Amino acid sequence: MGNTSPEAATQTMLDNLPEKTGKSLQQWLKILGRQSFAKHGEIVNWLKSEHGVTHGFANLIAHMHRAPGAGGPGAGGDLVDAQYRGAKAALRPIYESIVKVVGGFGKDVEIAPKKTYVSLRRNKQFALIQPSTKDRLDVGINLKGKMPAGRLEASGSFNAMVSHRVRLTNKSDVDGELKRWLREAFDAA
Repeated sequence: MGNTSPEAATQTMLDNLPEKTGKSLQQWLKILGRQSFAKHGEIVNWLKSEHGVTHGFANLIAHMHRAPGAGGPGAGGDLVDAQYRGAKAALRPIYESIVKVVGGFGKDVEIAPKKTYVSLRRNKQFALIQPSTKDRLDVGINLKGKMPAGRLEASGSFNAMVSHRVRLTNKSDVDGELKRWLREAFDAA
């Protein structure tokens, strides 16, 4: 069956939201942003009664709405802006360069900002971009079975959702080698 961790199950539900409910998480969060519910249960009941959302999906949407940084209010561009604010602002051009590269892989690339990193997805996550220090951005890449070598390190304790990490300190680090690794991970996703 593969990975059945709570995180994987949640991601599967998020991936299925548009098909099962007719709207993406961002669309649901925008709708909920216009409401004023005090409690989780109120959100769940409203989604079920007013929009016909099943309990499991209503519960997930309510959790995401109420979780700061997990896609709730201020999600998307605000999350990216927060990651590259202050001391990490100089890393933003590196981030933008990577997003431009992966955007050229196809229309099915999904850029999914989280609280501390940005997930790059196709059918599943193939990479992530994280400003780790004020002068280093880390790119996590899923290249299962590929031996770490040179800049392509084993992810180790960096992030369990990727197999490798590449450390970047300036825009010129977004080179042909990194582009090939990202493309390989994208093709496998």
